[in-house]
Amino acid sequence: MQTYYFQTILGIIEISGDEKGISVLRLTQQVAISKEIPTVLAEAVAQLKEYMAGERQVFDLKLNPTGYTATQQAIWKELLKIPYGTTINYIELAKRLGIEKAFRAVASGVGKNPILIIVPCHRVISGQGKLSGYAAGLWRKKWLLELENPNMKYDLF
Repeated sequence: MQTYYFQTILGIIEISGDEKGISVLRLTQQVAISKEIPTVLAEAVAQLKEYMAGERQVFDLKLNPTGYTATQQAIWKELLKIPYGTTINYIELAKRLGIEKAFRAVASGVGKNPILIIVPCHRVISGQGKLSGYAAGLWRKKWLLELENPNMKYDLF
């Protein structure tokens, strides 16, 4: 497993993975920025930078979140189907998974997403159309959503 830390407009990103794929992407308090990008992570870092510059809408990367339940992984696979620039709510996501009555469990699974941004959990909002829950902070969720759809403006509160 290789790890790389780099500075972005959202803060310092930690990305980890190996030849099987990306297993972790999160914002961190790590202060030491990596000097060299491990070869196995170079394409992922390049695609993230393109995305944040507004030059990429779809990631083309192998993902390898390990140590999670089948339900959590099913939730994350469904998140990958939410198109760039659009949002859905937690109930709609639960419906898509065929477990509408378990929308709270779906929300919990979304919150445990280990590969932020690439697996777009930021595209899930509350049933009232408000921003809710984001492990990296609501201001980052707002920034990501407005990057993808500049015509939409979201209130933090």
